[in-house]
Amino acid sequence: MTTLHPAIARVTERIIRRSAERRAAYLALMERQREAGTNRGVLSCGNLAHGFAAAGDDKPVIRGGRAMNIGIVTAYNDMLSAHQPYGRYPEQIKLAAREKGATAQVAGGVPAMCDGVTQGQAGMDLSLFSRDTIAHGTAIALSHAMFEGALLLGICDKIVPGLLIGALRFGHLPTILVPAGPMPSGLANREKQRVRQLYAQGKASRDELLDAEAASYHSAGTCTFYGTANSNQMMMELMGLHVPGSAFVNPGTKLRQELTRAATHRLTEIGWDGDDYRPLARCVDEKAIVNAAVGLLATGGSTNHAIHLPAIARAAGILIDWQDFDELSHAVPLLARVYPNGAGDVNDFRAAGGIGFVARELLNAGLLHGDILTVSGSIEAYASEPVLEGDELRWEAAPALSRDEAMLRPAAEPFSPDGGMRLLAGNLGRAIIKTSAVAEDRWTIEAPARIFDDQNEVIEAFKAGELDRDVVVVVRFQGPRANGMPELHKLTPPLGVLQDKGYRVALLTDGRMSGASGKVPAAIHLSPEALPGVDGKSGPLAYLRDGDLVRVCARKGEVAALVSEAEWAARTPAAPPPPALGVGRELFALFRIHADEAEKGGSAILAAMDSVT
Repeated sequence: MTTLHPAIARVTERIIRRSAERRAAYLALMERQREAGTNRGVLSCGNLAHGFAAAGDDKPVIRGGRAMNIGIVTAYNDMLSAHQPYGRYPEQIKLAAREKGATAQVAGGVPAMCDGVTQGQAGMDLSLFSRDTIAHGTAIALSHAMFEGALLLGICDKIVPGLLIGALRFGHLPTILVPAGPMPSGLANREKQRVRQLYAQGKASRDELLDAEAASYHSAGTCTFYGTANSNQMMMELMGLHVPGSAFVNPGTKLRQELTRAATHRLTEIGWDGDDYRPLARCVDEKAIVNAAVGLLATGGSTNHAIHLPAIARAAGILIDWQDFDELSHAVPLLARVYPNGAGDVNDFRAAGGIGFVARELLNAGLLHGDILTVSGSIEAYASEPVLEGDELRWEAAPALSRDEAMLRPAAEPFSPDGGMRLLAGNLGRAIIKTSAVAEDRWTIEAPARIFDDQNEVIEAFKAGELDRDVVVVVRFQGPRANGMPELHKLTPPLGVLQDKGYRVALLTDGRMSGASGKVPAAIHLSPEALPGVDGKSGPLAYLRDGDLVRVCARKGEVAALVSEAEWAARTPAAPPPPALGVGRELFALFRIHADEAEKGGSAILAAMDSVT
């Protein structure tokens, strides 16, 4: 067995020590839930009859209680392209369950909002907290005690983390996540980016921009760039929560259907009444969380997971922070360049060798824990790719060599020795920066600040030519408690235009940028956020003023205002804008009030849960 890299071992041991008390309490709770009879065996006759009243031909099996009944939690809707394929999955899963003598019921549905639709719009203020809502919905779905296992149908940004956070409170159940795959490749992402920048400059019409976007996002399936949704799928593979190799198989294919069938079959084999019990609580442990972080860094994945992974971990009694990410990033090489870090998309990535190639390279380099409990045997099973031989599904070893070294490289010859996600710290707080798509001569930006309280103000200043200079664009009052921490992806084209003109530009914000963070250096998730906390103190960002010299340095891990201590101490904080109303935002006021900082996951429900667990 390959020796584990010392940095991976060191960070993992620190997480285990830090989490010991919480993790032990969590596992004890999960054991009590199973022993206390969170299952059909303790339901009254009235309870049980309600549970199978509409089950049709499956009634006798559910009533008998001798076979697994699978709870399906689905994020289906037919507006969101990634989740539209899920409409027919329950029928497929029920048929596959019957093949193994089991049954399945749709336990519940959860919302699935699309950041691609709400990006730059008022609805984006609901985006982060949709994760908490999804976790609530998942818990409600599984609360009926009718199920001995769960299949979670979800792919995109907040949906997979929300499903996992909810399901981990039922961690005694074996659980498998079931993806639906990316849409086939459309317009090349580089061309889409080019048209977006032309539109930002007034050199392309709205019709031309819409034509480009429609040619890129053109059918059912996940968006093909390597943002948060596809990073989710990679992490689920390296945590061992998928059937191996299922992340990036396109919808509507026979292989996709067989992988869903295989997930259902496998779930029936890892229940608590057999000799291969694999509960979710034991699968999601400290080592699995580290594997997810390593995979994220090795593939240049989404910065959003600097928020989501700590939240998932916390739901399982595990504490991970940005210092852990930073130390892992210094040890993990960058093996993949997928758009926006490269030219090709996730379909090209899969064709080049995909997650199977990455898993094998990381394992052989001692960068993954090989001894985690997965839903499909060992983690070595994920160093493979699924194929159909006639009608039979089987797995073969991932290719020994990359099929496209412009996209995917071995650990011995990486694109970079660094994973490209770093912690920044200084007198402005703590932030995350992703460097994997940023040219090294842009890793340090020192320029005067221009302060904004709203992303639309940035757009207007750009159009007016006010940002045609070296500048650190500061967008504050964008944290979880201020407005739900929206992504600011709308700013990517104008900031990219400024950089292409030769100006030295960076973004600094207590909000999020995007899972598709690109070539412009962006110090994001700045904590503490500008809005005053429960102690009444404003974050440092509220003290920043137009013209202050600001340094964002990925090389030294620094984010600082170059202002004298005396001048800083004499300032009063800027007043936050009034809370925005409409589009349902006022319904999430409770979440905003109780949300904790981004480094802990930016969650209201996890912050509240801490007080009762």
